[in-house]
Amino acid sequence: MEKVKVSKDLCIGCGACQAICPDVFEIQDDGLATVYVDEIPEELESDVTDAAEGCPTGAIFIDDEE
Repeated sequence: MEKVKVSKDLCIGCGACQAICPDVFEIQDDGLATVYVDEIPEELESDVTDAAEGCPTGAIFIDDEE
């Protein structure tokens, strides 16, 4: 199962990840993205990959723990 992290140092809060995969990412009150699931559901893995690839600063990191 995959896990995903957002680097607060790299995130600029553009919201691209939330727009692509709102079931995993959200923008917090501080304006930065966060992940609100511990493990990515299998049916959302493709969307999370798309969000990571669409992040303009490369702030999203996917860890495959299989």
